[in-house]
Amino acid sequence: MTKTTDHLQLLRTRLAQFAAERDWDQFHNPKNLAMALAGEAGEVLEHFQWLTFEQASSLPKETRAEVALECADVLMFLLRLCDKLDIDLAKAADKKLRLNAKRYPIGKSRGKATKYNKL
Repeated sequence: MTKTTDHLQLLRTRLAQFAAERDWDQFHNPKNLAMALAGEAGEVLEHFQWLTFEQASSLPKETRAEVALECADVLMFLLRLCDKLDIDLAKAADKKLRLNAKRYPIGKSRGKATKYNKL
């Protein structure tokens, strides 16, 4: 296990304990967690709605702090979902990165935002 994997596992364990202490497991089924995850992702998006590329790239310090907390919510709901579905998120991400490396070879995809099936 890498340091990141260990940290994700520790966070996953802490989140499970946090939910159990509050008797929230009854609400934390995959459907509800997926919906909560989508809602939190929407809260991240709210901070960028109607901003120009330049504005979005240089958020004020206070806004960046708010975005950081919303990103944390996204991560925590994602980890809870993975916990409930017994998914090792670090392994899944590693697998997806390897798959994307095959789908998006550097020679074909460098500097392009084209989906792999249209390269």
